[in-house]
Amino acid sequence: MKQIFIYILLILSVPLSAQEDVPVLEIEHCRNLALEHNKTLRSATLGLEAARYTKRSTLGMFFPNISLTGFAGYSDIDGSLGINMRSMASGMINSVLPSLSPQQQATLQRLASGVVERLPSRYNILDYEVGWMYSGGIMLRQPLFMGGKIVAGYRMSKFALEAARQNERKTRADIIEEADQAYANVVKATELRKVAESYLSLLETLDGNVESAVRNGMKLQNDRLKVLVKIDEVKLQLAQADNAIRLASMSLCHVTGMPLTSRVRVSSEYPRVDDALLLSSDDVTSRPEYAMLEAKVGVARQEVNVSRAAWLPQLALLAYYGYNGGIEMNGRKLLDRWGFAGGVTLSVPIFHFGADYYKTKAAQVRARQAELEREDFVELMQLQLAREGNNLEEASLEVSLTEKALEQVTLNRELSEKQYKAGTETLTDLLEAQALWQQAWQRSIDARFRRYLASVAYLKAAGRLVTE
Repeated sequence: MKQIFIYILLILSVPLSAQEDVPVLEIEHCRNLALEHNKTLRSATLGLEAARYTKRSTLGMFFPNISLTGFAGYSDIDGSLGINMRSMASGMINSVLPSLSPQQQATLQRLASGVVERLPSRYNILDYEVGWMYSGGIMLRQPLFMGGKIVAGYRMSKFALEAARQNERKTRADIIEEADQAYANVVKATELRKVAESYLSLLETLDGNVESAVRNGMKLQNDRLKVLVKIDEVKLQLAQADNAIRLASMSLCHVTGMPLTSRVRVSSEYPRVDDALLLSSDDVTSRPEYAMLEAKVGVARQEVNVSRAAWLPQLALLAYYGYNGGIEMNGRKLLDRWGFAGGVTLSVPIFHFGADYYKTKAAQVRARQAELEREDFVELMQLQLAREGNNLEEASLEVSLTEKALEQVTLNRELSEKQYKAGTETLTDLLEAQALWQQAWQRSIDARFRRYLASVAYLKAAGRLVTE
C-alpha cells in the first residue's frame, strides 16, 4: 500500500517538474528557430547559392577557353602526281641557252635533241595515299570582342544575384512576421487567461460574502444565484482561454519547427518597439521588393545588349599546339610532327532578314514593360506603407484610450465593492462594475496585441524588419 502511494505521488509530481523545466522562450529565440527550420527559407538560400555560382560562371567567360582536341579518320583516296620528263628537260635547256654563245647553243641543242627524244613522256615519282589521318593537341580561344554579349551576361548575373539575395531577405521578413504573430497569440491567450482567473477570484470572494449574508438572513438566495451564474460564465471563459493557449502554442511550435506536443512558455509581455523606428515616411527603397524590381529592370536592359550583340562583329584569338599525322607520299608520312598554329577569327553579320533587329526591338519593349511594372509597384508599396502607418497610429491611440478606460473602470469597481459592503449599492450594480472591469482589461490586451502586430507590419512595409 505504501509503495502504491509513493508511485501515485511520483506520477502527480511529473507535470509540475516538467512545467518548471520548460524554458521561457523570448521573441528572438522564436525568430531564430523559425528561420532555422523553415523550408521556404532553405529554398531561397539555395537560390542565392545558385546565383553566386552563375555569377562565377559568367565571369569565367572573360578568360581563355582551353580544351583538348583530337581527330582520327580514314580515307581510301590514293593516286600519283606524274612529271613530264621531256618538258622538264626542255625547260632546263631553254633556261641555259641564253647564257651561251651561238656556237655553244647549236652544239647543246644538237646533243640534247637525241636525249630528250629518248626520255619517257611521263615519270611517276609522287605517289600518294591518304589512309589514316589523326591529330591531337591543345586549343586556346580568347574572346576579344563579342559585341558586348559577355559583359552584358556578367551584368545580368550580378542583377540576378542581387535579386536572389533580396528574395532571401524578403523570405526572412515573412518568416519573422509569422513567428511574431504566433508568439503574440500565445502572449495574448495567456494574458486573457489571467483576466479570467482574476475575475473568477473576485466572483468567488463575492460568492463567499453573499453566501454568508444569505445564511444570516441579510441577503436573498436569488442574489447568490446571480453570482453563481457569473462564476459559471467565467469558468467557461477560463476553459476557452486554456484551449486558446493550447492552440496558440501548437501554432508557435509549428512555426518554430518544434513538435506540436512540445510544452511552450513565453514571456508575459510583448517585445518593446522603439518609437524612433516608427517615424512616418513614404520611402520604400529599403524594402527587398524594391531592390528586386530594380534588379528585374537591370536584367531586362542587359537583355537588350545581349540581343544587339547578335548583329555586331565578333573577334576572337585562336591558338593551337598539337601533333598531326597521316597522308603517305612515296611510302613516307607527309604529316608526322608536333606544331603550333595561331590566328584571329572575325565574324561580321551582314543581313538576316531582320531577325536579330526585331529580337532587339522586342527586348527593348520588355525592358520598358519592366520599368512600368516597377513604377506601378512602387506606388502600391507607398500606399501599403501609408496604410500600415495609419494602422499603427490608430493602434497606439487605442492602447492609450483602453489603458485610461481600464484605470477608470478599476476605480469604479473598487468604489462599487466598498458601496456594496456599506449597503448603498445593489449586487446587480456591483456585478455590472466587475463585468465592465473585465471587458476593459480584455480590450486593453487586444489593443496591445494589435499595436505590436501593427508595428511589425509597419517595419516590414518600410523594409526595416530585416536589415541588409
